[in-house]
Amino acid sequence: MTTYVTLEKIDEAADAIRSKTSYKPRVGLILGSGLNSLADSVQKADIIPYSELPNWPKSTVHGHAGRLVIGELEGQPVFVMQGRVHFYEGYSMSQITLPVRVMLRLGLEMMFVTNAAGGIHPDFEPGDVMLITDNLNLVGMTGGNPLMGPNIEELGPRFPDMSRSYDPDLMAIARKISIENKVPLREGVYCALSGPSFESPADLRFLRMVGADAVGMSTAPEVIVARHGGMRVLGLSGISNKANVDGSTITTHEEVIEAGKVITPKIETIIRGVLRSL
Repeated sequence: MTTYVTLEKIDEAADAIRSKTSYKPRVGLILGSGLNSLADSVQKADIIPYSELPNWPKSTVHGHAGRLVIGELEGQPVFVMQGRVHFYEGYSMSQITLPVRVMLRLGLEMMFVTNAAGGIHPDFEPGDVMLITDNLNLVGMTGGNPLMGPNIEELGPRFPDMSRSYDPDLMAIARKISIENKVPLREGVYCALSGPSFESPADLRFLRMVGADAVGMSTAPEVIVARHGGMRVLGLSGISNKANVDGSTITTHEEVIEAGKVITPKIETIIRGVLRSL
């Protein structure tokens, strides 16, 4: 049976966070596989392990630290999720998006979401950063939408619009920062699959045909819930490996983590620049 998270459970987690920090964050950051080190830059931080928060899903994947880091980055109060949980870990869509709903209850205005993704676009190389201009939510299309179940009216409407999932103004700032700092920025459509198996060559050829530029196992559900509640979203994918469209190579989680070391400084430069310009 699907577990639907109630407003009461969301508020229990939000109240627990309020009791552990005096910050009133404006921007939430979700850090993907191998991208944890950005949280180490947060100044005067209050650090809260996920295990101390009621109803909060626990991350079980290597490369996801599993703690909240709340403090200041570029003068902005930020709420950084060092590691996320995924649908493939066995949680319901409602559970994996609870942290985003908590952000909404804490009054956050924006969410910057990052992930490690496989590059499907033939020009993309490991180490590239892609600005997410839109997403193809195959998990949602096949019955895994995080807004299924009773609608929580306090958080948003029953049928939210997703035509501008990623905020045009935030994207424009990110492009400007990339040029100023000489950080090449790819752009494209991110496709969300459930995982945890990596894609077959046939999967990848299909995804390329339907317009996906990069593929991963997260992000789209979080973005849907953020937009449901009116948060503005900026999305960045770190291209951690080249999609194996002909079956000639083997993809591993280790290479995804390793690529994160090259990608993190680039993503950090862009995120810091966007925060500075807010």
